[in-house]
Formats: sequence, structure tokens, C-alpha cells
Amino acid sequence: MSTVTRNSRQHPRAVPQVPGEVGIWVFIFGDMVIFAVLFATFFYYRAKKPEIFDQSQVALNQNYGAANTVVLLVSSLLVVLAVRAVRKRMPLAPHLIAGAIFCGILFSALKVLEYAEKVSHGITPAKNDFFKFYFVLTGLHWFHLIVGLVVLVTLYVFARKPEITEHRFAFFEGGACFWHMVDLLWIVLFPLLYLVR
Repeated sequence: MSTVTRNSRQHPRAVPQVPGEVGIWVFIFGDMVIFAVLFATFFYYRAKKPEIFDQSQVALNQNYGAANTVVLLVSSLLVVLAVRAVRKRMPLAPHLIAGAIFCGILFSALKVLEYAEKVSHGITPAKNDFFKFYFVLTGLHWFHLIVGLVVLVTLYVFARKPEITEHRFAFFEGGACFWHMVDLLWIVLFPLLYLVR
């Protein structure tokens, strides 16, 4: 197995190719198919009860949704820069990943505050179909984000190493792609739940 050190002239994956490994892309596409089915089901129920969905949507705090969108976009930018830094053997990579981890934790904190606000106003998944979808979709996304944080911690450990094998770099890229998927899902969820009427 080849190893690339930060002092080496050869960059990991210097030849352009699909980032990560095939397995991570199979997982990502499978996951996105599941979410696509959930989104389609959401629209089906929305078409049946548009008044309830529109009235319920007003109870959502768009500030939380917008803030979380910005937080995840910043985290994705940091991860992109981290992959580039690892590829170019720059010591900044661990700091960039740490910033992305902080963003993920901040997203989680905002989500806890948002859920607490809803529950304090008597809003739970049992209230109606809209809030059932709201809690299921955002909860499922949040679960993916927590898994993504575990992945980012692993990438942080890799980024601190003075050398990285091709296999580890492929994992690094795959982990970054998973985090971008989490970001992409939220970019779809935010307008779907908070804005579209």
C-alpha cells in the first residue's frame, strides 16, 4: 500500500477521479433514494390537506431553519478546504475539520432549541400529519448529521497524521462526500418544510 507524506512531491489522488470509494457512493445514492421517497410522500399528503400543512408551517421558526442552513453551508466549505489542504499536504487541514465539527455541534444545539420550543407549545408528531413529517424528516436528517460528526472526528485524526495512505485518503474523500450529502439534504428540507406553500 502506497503512503504519501507531507514532504512527498506526489499528491494523493493526483490523477482526477471520482472522490472516495465505490461503497460510499452506493450508500449515498441509496440514502438519497430513501429521502426522495419520503419527500414524495410528503407532497402526496400535502396535496390532500393543503390547509393543515400551510397553517402548521406558520408555527415553524424560519430563523432556526435559515441559521442551520448557513451553518451547514459554512461547514461544507470548511470540509472542501480541508480535503484540498490534505491533498496539498498543508497543516491547516485539522483546523478546518475542527471548524466543520463545531458547525455540526452548533447545528445540533440549534435543533435542540427548536425542538424544545415546539414541545413547549404542545407541538409533537401526534399533532397532525405536517408535524409528523416535520419531526420524522428533520430527526432522520439530524441522525445523519450525528453520524457525520463521528466521520468528521475520524477525518480530524487522519488530518493530524504526518502521512496518509491512498486508502485513508479515499476514506477522507468519502467522508467529505457523506458530509456534503447531509448538507444537501438540509438544503432540500429547509424550503420543503419552512418555505414552500
